[in-house]
Amino acid sequence: MLTGGQLAALIVAVFWAILVCFLAVVLVRLTRVLTETSKIIAEMGERTPSLLDDMSQTISRANEQMTKVEAITANVERMTDDGAAMTTAVRSAFGGPLVKGSSFFAGIRRAIEARRERRAAKPVGRSRTGR
Repeated sequence: MLTGGQLAALIVAVFWAILVCFLAVVLVRLTRVLTETSKIIAEMGERTPSLLDDMSQTISRANEQMTKVEAITANVERMTDDGAAMTTAVRSAFGGPLVKGSSFFAGIRRAIEARRERRAAKPVGRSRTGR
């Protein structure tokens, strides 16, 4: 039969064995995780140079397009300035005389209307002799 000390030592040994098995399982899983992580890092290391090359080509193309956009923007700006200058020239060439001409014709029209109103306001039936 087992004494109390031997029973206690047996229980401690069983728990120690369970702890060692648990730690062994954890270490095996950790080893698998580290192995997979190493594989992923190795694959990324192999893919990185091609990705960097693609990125540098993309940036180069973007820079070329930006240069073209800048040229187009400069052309549009010049066209806008030319349009503004043309508008100013047309306004000064035709605007003043057009306004003067329309004012002149509006004055003539008012004068004709005022004359018609005065004629319409004259009494009808009077002769030139006054009686």
